[in-house]
Amino acid sequence: MKNQKKRSTYWLCYTAIFMALNVVMSSFGIPVPGGHLYLNDVVICTAAIILDPLAAFCVGGIGAFLGDLLFYPLPMFVSLATHGLQAVVISLCSRCLMKDRPVLASGIGVALGAVIMVVGYSLGRAFIYSTPEYALLKLPFQILQAVVGAVAGMIICWKFKHRDAIGKNL
Repeated sequence: MKNQKKRSTYWLCYTAIFMALNVVMSSFGIPVPGGHLYLNDVVICTAAIILDPLAAFCVGGIGAFLGDLLFYPLPMFVSLATHGLQAVVISLCSRCLMKDRPVLASGIGVALGAVIMVVGYSLGRAFIYSTPEYALLKLPFQILQAVVGAVAGMIICWKFKHRDAIGKNL
């Protein structure tokens, strides 16, 4: 009983820390020519590889939702659905696909997550702003954000071994 309580406390704390990081990282962007680059995908991919699907959804979906709610509320529901689905897919692939090759499974997960994020935001922007042209205009930035998030998340989890360090507490 004591061990289960300890695990749920760790689960809650790590989920809250990653969620707060996602809110911070989705609140400001790095200016690039023609737009901004948001680094919240790094947090989402890292958390989704490490945490279970429920915690990954909380970090990805609810964290991005809260970040948008505080600073730019128009696409907050797009962020909830897109980043939430992205995080769940990455987490499921990392945990259930190819148990004997977890790095490859995580790579497949972040690749699928990147596609979900780019397609979800492109469709969401086309719907919210009622112009597919705006979605096409922002497409290169979405692709860049997805690639940076996927690569950085994989490096943080596997090269720096954060998955193993945090995973043993969960």
